[in-house]
Amino acid sequence: MKAAEAWNGSLGRHWAAHADRYDAMLAPFDAALFDAAAIGVLDRVLDIGCGTGGTSRAAARLAARGRVTGVDVSEPLVARARALSAHLRDGAVTFEVGDAQAHPFEPGGFDVAISRGGVMFFADPVAAFTHIGEALRPGGRLAFVCPRPAPPGGGEREALTRLASLVGGDQAVDTSVAAAMASLSDPERTGAVLEAAGFEGVSVRPVSAATRWGADAADAADAADFFLSRKQGPGVTDGIRAAAADVLRPYETPEGVLLEAGTWVVTARRPH
Repeated sequence: MKAAEAWNGSLGRHWAAHADRYDAMLAPFDAALFDAAAIGVLDRVLDIGCGTGGTSRAAARLAARGRVTGVDVSEPLVARARALSAHLRDGAVTFEVGDAQAHPFEPGGFDVAISRGGVMFFADPVAAFTHIGEALRPGGRLAFVCPRPAPPGGGEREALTRLASLVGGDQAVDTSVAAAMASLSDPERTGAVLEAAGFEGVSVRPVSAATRWGADAADAADAADFFLSRKQGPGVTDGIRAAAADVLRPYETPEGVLLEAGTWVVTARRPH
């Protein structure tokens, strides 16, 4: 199954249904993303792979007299983004269903392009980033967050490996999506892709943060249910559910079930 099909199928529907949880999981990386993007009050912002629009709405608060366009290949996610953004001022944020590597953007129509985990799924990343660069004005900025490989022996890798083994491998995420998630995990390759796409001033730096898997309460059983709800195929047994909770119990804190995770924060600019 191609990644686009997954995001328009069960995976996209799951993210749309659990928008609050996914936003809470990824929110610890928002400060680094927006610091890197340096969005101004008048900026025209492109949010690539906008999902349910959390980063688009945050960008709109910064670009208070500008505008934000969120683009995502997933119809379920864009529908949810529109519903969650209906309260914003007219024109502050618009959402479009489309593939950012080929979407008909206005040439030079944006000052900055951002993405929180939405740029790893391109079939041809050089062509995709070239196209995105053409949508930026000369001197326009690119800032995105993408996954960094978990270190051996780290809590996140250990916990997710054990959870995956309980359901017979990494069945909680479609294999095409899982493979794509790692496509920009090598910073040297990322730099080479962006330079080949015409960007300059490429910077890649690591950021680590604790991601919250459970609800507000420190509840390993709740976090396990959330993880297992993403599983494709037959349902899980009570025994598997209890074992998954046991895996996550050491990570319970008063703030929730927290797993340390790492990302790359990548910035670049279109030449003047």
